[in-house]
Amino acid sequence: MKSKSINFNYKDFELVKNIALTFPGTEESLSHEGAPSVKVRGKLMCRLHDSGEFIPIRLDFEIRNKYLDSHPERFHLPDHFKNYPYICMWIQCNDRELITEVLEASWKGLATKKQVKEYDEGL
Repeated sequence: MKSKSINFNYKDFELVKNIALTFPGTEESLSHEGAPSVKVRGKLMCRLHDSGEFIPIRLDFEIRNKYLDSHPERFHLPDHFKNYPYICMWIQCNDRELITEVLEASWKGLATKKQVKEYDEGL
């Protein structure tokens, strides 16, 4: 069995990982061929794609479409991801405010209602 080519640099995930880990209940993990990732309650929130070119981030379809429309230069949707609640962000995106906004939406979709309520009340 031939393994696929893994071509990523862990440093490309640092900014996203560090922002994601600021949300309650998030944890650093490894997934998909050892790619760095962040999970919430054991569910994948975001990871560095095996290709090293982009970062899939879990987002509800409606929210995903909003970002695809408003930031086509930052986000894209490969065919493989179309039927799944993910958006793919190019690794060149270093807009901390935008990344934080998208990761917060992702986290809110995975966290418990209690966690979200406590987080919102603490803002």
